[in-house]
Amino acid sequence: MELTLLTVPGCPSAPAFEERLAAALAGRPAVTVTRREISDDRVAAQAGMHGSPTLLINGTDPFAAPGQAASLSCRLYHDDAGMTGPAPSVEALRQAIAAAGDA
Repeated sequence: MELTLLTVPGCPSAPAFEERLAAALAGRPAVTVTRREISDDRVAAQAGMHGSPTLLINGTDPFAAPGQAASLSCRLYHDDAGMTGPAPSVEALRQAIAAAGDA
């Protein structure tokens, strides 16, 4: 499984995302995360970045809405209650990782 975390330089949401991702990956020592900073719209589109931070699992953003445009903007995530935050919940990350592992 290939996990890539895409961020813009100095992304204020990156630390919270990293913390939740680490919690979601607890017990999966073989999974590594590649981190990549992106500062160009063209590169963001090529990489599949839908705002910062974006997690790609095997090259796909499991949290992107269909047709969502590539972006360097700050990205907010919605939880089950509709609240916004800097990252998906730990449980949402676990589910996305598990779904990719089952595929």
